Amino acid sequence: MRKQQLWKPLAASVVLALSASAHAKVSPEEAAKLGNELTCMGGIAAGNEAGTIPPFSGKWLGTPPGIEYTPNVGQHPVDPYPDDKPRLVINGQNWEEYRDNLTDGQIALFKRYPDTYQIPVYPGRRDFRYPDEICEIAKKNAVEAELIDGGMGFTGYMGPIPFPVPSGDNQAMQVLANHNYPYRAFTELTEVRDLANINTDGDITWGRTRNAALNVITLPDQIGKPVGEIMAYSDNSTLLPTRDKGKRTVSIEPMNFAQGQRLAWTYNPGTRRVRQLPEYGFDTPAAGTSGKMTIDQDRLMNGSPERYDWELKGKREIYVPANTYRVHEESVSYDDLLTANHPNPDYLRYELRRVWVLEGSLKDTHRHKFGKRVLFIDEDTWHGVMSDYYDTRGELVNHGFVNYYYAYDMNAWQAGTSFFQDLATGGYVAYNLFQDQDKGPILNAGGLSSDNFTPAALRRRAH
Repeated sequence: MRKQQLWKPLAASVVLALSASAHAKVSPEEAAKLGNELTCMGGIAAGNEAGTIPPFSGKWLGTPPGIEYTPNVGQHPVDPYPDDKPRLVINGQNWEEYRDNLTDGQIALFKRYPDTYQIPVYPGRRDFRYPDEICEIAKKNAVEAELIDGGMGFTGYMGPIPFPVPSGDNQAMQVLANHNYPYRAFTELTEVRDLANINTDGDITWGRTRNAALNVITLPDQIGKPVGEIMAYSDNSTLLPTRDKGKRTVSIEPMNFAQGQRLAWTYNPGTRRVRQLPEYGFDTPAAGTSGKMTIDQDRLMNGSPERYDWELKGKREIYVPANTYRVHEESVSYDDLLTANHPNPDYLRYELRRVWVLEGSLKDTHRHKFGKRVLFIDEDTWHGVMSDYYDTRGELVNHGFVNYYYAYDMNAWQAGTSFFQDLATGGYVAYNLFQDQDKGPILNAGGLSSDNFTPAALRRRAH
């Protein structure tokens, strides 16, 4: 495909509005703090004064000693902390004591389900680190990377996040860029990914997909090179519900949304035709979720940030999911995990963490089902771990959280099962389930190229 076929410019009015650059470079002296008083990704290395957040140790790179794990084959995660016990359990009777460390969504769940909703809080663990090569490039990004086109793109080097030390103008967009472009698997294959829509009576409507992703920015031969035009490719096949079986979509993600847009093509088994989608992302329903989850809720927020005005609210200490190995173990059954009203708290693990708070408010000139979204982004990893969503009237309607774990296959954090609580009508969606499957995500096994994600490839595979 020629370049002009891949990239379609945004409307002229949007480009003009986003034409200003925002500098984010820091001094060599500031960058030298990375790996010292700051982690190599910019988190505060020290713990907090209360001792409830530990100092960063970074003692492990890859599989910890004593863990039996075969990388790159889809083995389920193995918990390096099997003997840890909750140091406290927040419930419907005591949650007000911990209000300062909770989000609006968590408080709403305590009020709605006071007898069953719980947050088990475990000892904090900050033991895993990134590869040295990635840390060195992050330090290089700190002194050279900068936002362009009003934050819709950035210059810098591929591999790690671009702004380990947010500074200067438009820090909100720097933090969002870190969330959108983290160091993660360069290939990801999921043979079966289950999705469950749990109704208020506990009945479940199932979805199922098969997925493949190629992340260009973390390909081994691309790491450390200047940022290019394409971020990633993806391929999503629907297996359930039956009415959508056989539907398949490939998409291409740009690095700069002011210079290009997400492009997608879909195969419809009813018509046996491949067509380009006019729009793919934003609040389009995600495949297999019965319309209960939007495409841009995957990883809590993804795709173009253009529809929102973003504001950085600083840092807070919040109880968030962390080191969530147990919920992904092969021994966990869907029957036990997917209880009525909310997932079974016995399988969840929360820790007190410092998180960046990033708020997006819908622009008057754009539409989206969410009028406001508040992201809570872990300072050690730059992954969004929780989000509260509000409708266009300002009512809190959804609380989402992603259970991340350090994947030994790639020496970085992997987005595991996500839960999205419907605070308007009850029930919830469980997304990216693989506990009951023989294999989990197959990470960094390779074997994919851009040729696997073209309309022509989609036609060949669909027939």
